[in-house]
Amino acid sequence: MGKFENDAREMLRLVGGKENIAALTHCVTRMRFTLVDPSIADVPAIEALPSAKGSFTQAGQFQVIIGNEVADFYDEFVAISGITGVSTEEAKKLAAKQGNPLQRAMGAIAEVFAPLIPAIITGGLILGFRNVLGDMPYFGPEHNATLASMSVFWSGVNHFLWLIGEAVFHLGIPVGICWSVTRKMGGTEMLGIVMGLTLVSSQLLNAYAVAGATEEIWAEYSWDFGFAQIHMVGYQAQVIPAILAAITFNYLERFFKKIIPTIVQMIFVPFFSILLAVMAAHFVLGPIGWALGSAVSSVVNAGITGNFRVIFGAIFGFLYAPLVITGLHHMTNAIDLQLIADYGGTMLWPMIALSNIAQGSAVLAMCVLQRKDENAEQVNIPASLSCYLGVTEPAIFGVNLKFMFPFVCGMIGSACAGLLSCLFSCTANAIGVGGLPGILAMQPQSMLPYALCMAVAVAVPFILTFIVGKKQGVDKAAEAEGIKQEAAAAAAEAKAEAAASLPAHVSAVNQAGVLSAPMTGVAVDMKSVPDPVFSSLAMGRGVAIEPSEDAVYSPVTGTVTMLAETGHAIGITSEDGIEVLIHIGIDTVELKGGPFTPRCAAGEGVKAGDLLMVADLDAIEKAGKPTTTMVIVTNTDDYSSVDATLGACKAGEAVLKATK
Repeated sequence: MGKFENDAREMLRLVGGKENIAALTHCVTRMRFTLVDPSIADVPAIEALPSAKGSFTQAGQFQVIIGNEVADFYDEFVAISGITGVSTEEAKKLAAKQGNPLQRAMGAIAEVFAPLIPAIITGGLILGFRNVLGDMPYFGPEHNATLASMSVFWSGVNHFLWLIGEAVFHLGIPVGICWSVTRKMGGTEMLGIVMGLTLVSSQLLNAYAVAGATEEIWAEYSWDFGFAQIHMVGYQAQVIPAILAAITFNYLERFFKKIIPTIVQMIFVPFFSILLAVMAAHFVLGPIGWALGSAVSSVVNAGITGNFRVIFGAIFGFLYAPLVITGLHHMTNAIDLQLIADYGGTMLWPMIALSNIAQGSAVLAMCVLQRKDENAEQVNIPASLSCYLGVTEPAIFGVNLKFMFPFVCGMIGSACAGLLSCLFSCTANAIGVGGLPGILAMQPQSMLPYALCMAVAVAVPFILTFIVGKKQGVDKAAEAEGIKQEAAAAAAEAKAEAAASLPAHVSAVNQAGVLSAPMTGVAVDMKSVPDPVFSSLAMGRGVAIEPSEDAVYSPVTGTVTMLAETGHAIGITSEDGIEVLIHIGIDTVELKGGPFTPRCAAGEGVKAGDLLMVADLDAIEKAGKPTTTMVIVTNTDDYSSVDATLGACKAGEAVLKATK
């Protein structure tokens, strides 16, 4: 059984079953459902699942926050639900129909960049390490040397790491965008990769050398067609040219598939599509895209570095968390990458990382306020940690938006930190590394002032959230909930202890071939059990009991031969050779032992009437599982008959007779 099988099965039920799911996909942290009837989904119950960190509806999709393990959850959900015919693209198309044009555009941007995020994070960490090794002159006797300049080893490491950094940010971004756009549009993904490679080929003049190119350089880097000369420009780290090129290629491929006969499509569709797309990219779209990207980065850079940069920083810091809710935050990836390409760094990403920290600090205050509420802490602590590492959705949707004031306090703290970040001109060399590790991406001269900004992003939201939470009585509510949880735990323990005492009515018969009832309840025919494994008698003859009490006693005197790890099943061999299986509930193996408290161990000798197990029948029922308990003679073939006494029974009373 998989880690998320129980939650996945329950989520399928709570969203309205397979028939209510029109399409299904997932992103980096969220399950994304397109539901036939969204009103059917039981949102509070879904959010109460252990794996769920919160939920919301955006762009026509019902989204459930799972966290970094969403891919594993998705795989188990698909396996359980049997939804195999729904593609990611179908989910996106169906959801897109429910959104407005702005939502669809932002959704498209998110879908293009989401698959690139792991590579961007990796590249950001690599460049962060290179900052420490090659750009921080704080080492040596005079504290004015870098690690790379002092050590051949660290110099070699610094040089080696650029292999990965260059692959991600200089070469990988255009190639990855072309692939991702092609994947989204349903084109031939390999040709999308080829399209991207033609933008960053070593035959072209590197994008970073274009600004200083002379006539002599252009004479070497030009295509001469006689009647015209075209500059051979590379588009390393460029975003908009890659997007335009990929879209053009995909529309060309669709066009040629429509007009070229199927029998020769394999030959001519790829040839004409890629040839014309590459020509369009280098002759027309590339220069246009470069100009558009430069214009956008110029406007943003003017806002960040101009006379009103402090106001810009405060506004951006305040509004970034709400952008996460709408999905509009994905557009900042393209702007950040363009700023790095044009200016050698970005002042936008530092504020994004600070917003992550601010929202995490608001949750940290909630951790303190709700420390006596065990259920709240199970959500608060992981949400805060993930926020500090750059993933904000669990914190925003799972904690802060539920109370709202922590969300606003986080926005205020982010605004203060963003103001300081712009005031100090904090600049990052790379993006992708958010939260506290974001300082690794800062340029060396920005690290110290950025550390101050981080301190503000931690302190302000924490203090504000704690003060407001105190005034609103969050800590008192958590204390009351904690007392309630402690009382429930004490009651459960008392219930188990009470069950440990053998009831007076137990007669514990000990006759050859006689099995007593292990539980008090009603004995029914095994053939009526709603599980073919038992009702078919494939495992042997016996009796089923609909129990009314939690205690499970030994039906025979003998030896415990098996105790399931999950506690739901016990095997006993009696002194006279009867092999007995007690199976508590149906499909209770899926409960992973939660409702079961064993009072025996494999290999232990027991007498008829000894307490074997305390089974929490209420917990089993709340989990949606039948409590029907089977008592089976698994070596039935050794007996001429196994007869059951049906009707009301008490633990210890004869209920089965096995005759040789």
